[in-house]
Amino acid sequence: MATKEPSFIERTRRAQLIDVTIDAVAEHGYAKVSLARIADSAGITKAAVLYHFRTKDAVVEAAYRFVLDALVEDVAAAVGAVRAQDGPRAYVRSMVGHLHSHPGRTRMLIEALGNSALGHTPEQRWRPLADLIDAAVRARGTSGVDARTLAVITGGAIDAIVIERLHDPQYDSASAADSLAAMLDAALS
Repeated sequence: MATKEPSFIERTRRAQLIDVTIDAVAEHGYAKVSLARIADSAGITKAAVLYHFRTKDAVVEAAYRFVLDALVEDVAAAVGAVRAQDGPRAYVRSMVGHLHSHPGRTRMLIEALGNSALGHTPEQRWRPLADLIDAAVRARGTSGVDARTLAVITGGAIDAIVIERLHDPQYDSASAADSLAAMLDAALS
C-alpha cells in the first residue's frame, strides 16, 4: 500500500510546527518545551500537533534535522567554493557565520546535542572537519598533522565563540572566526 503524499496544507503546517519548535526550544530549552506549548505557539490544539508528529521528541527531532540540514548546506557550499587547502578556513568562517545569523537555531543545536535520543555521536561532529583538514594537508604538501585532534580542538573553539555570542550579542564573532581560522591555518603549515 502506497503512502499518500502530504498535501500543501499539511506540509505548511509541519513547517510551521518546526519553526515554532525551534523558537520554543531557543526560548525555553528542551526540558521546558511541551506539546501543549508548541500547540499554543502555533495556535492549534495539542491533538493537531499529534496529527503531524507522534510525540514531542518527533517534532523536536524534525526541528533539529531542519536546523542541522540548513547548517550543513551552508557550510558545504562555502567549503565547495574554495580550494582544498582553504577548506578548513572556509569551514570555520561559514560555521560561525551561519550560527551568528541564526541564534535560535544555535540554541536548538546545543539543546539537541545534549539529548542523546537524537543519536548524535562526537565523531559526526569532528569527522567532516577532520576530512577537510586531511584534504588541506594533502593539497599543501604538509605532514604530521593529527586531523582528528585538530578538528576536536577547532570544534570546541567554534562552540566557545558561538556561546560567547549568544551571551553577549555585541561580541564580534566574525573577528573571532577569522582569528580561529588563522590559528588553524598556522597549524596546517
